[in-house]
Amino acid sequence: MGDVQQFSIFKDCLARRILSRPDYTSESSDGDLDDFVTFLATESWSTLPQSIRELTYETKDSISEIDALALDSTPISFTDTLTAYGLSEDTESALLFLKRTIEAYVSDASAPPPVWSSTRTTECEVLKRKWHPQSMLNSVAWICRPCHNVVHSVARGEDLAQNYYTVELLLAREDIQKWRRYAAKQRYGVRRG
Repeated sequence: MGDVQQFSIFKDCLARRILSRPDYTSESSDGDLDDFVTFLATESWSTLPQSIRELTYETKDSISEIDALALDSTPISFTDTLTAYGLSEDTESALLFLKRTIEAYVSDASAPPPVWSSTRTTECEVLKRKWHPQSMLNSVAWICRPCHNVVHSVARGEDLAQNYYTVELLLAREDIQKWRRYAAKQRYGVRRG
């Protein structure tokens, strides 16, 4: 079960990296982003060290430095696919893409659970930075953690607060539409760590 959860987190990180690329277009593979991401994730997942594949907050201290991670066993199908779809220029940039995906995965998979009493602050960032008046505070997009991560990977906080503060406004973005189609095919009922 844990491996399935971690694979799902890895897939989401890979999808986020693809969607955040300015050179990713609907022609790249949006016909079925889920199939595309599943293929890439499956190709690379089994080559990762077991300590990374089983990573959780509780086991985060057991992994070695990501910088020392050897990606030389990454299948050529992974690097060739990224190159063929214009998401990398060559093998070196494809491996860098994978390394950045792994870094995002390590961050997500090893994140501590929230301390429930401290998830609400006494001062709101939106008010503090004067992005909205107090009367607008309840006009926010309430979204799940995977979607939250994607939203913050495609736009800066200020841009989100000023221009994309509702689900409807977020869904007006093409990259969020692509994520929505991808996310609709995922099993988010699986416990995420």
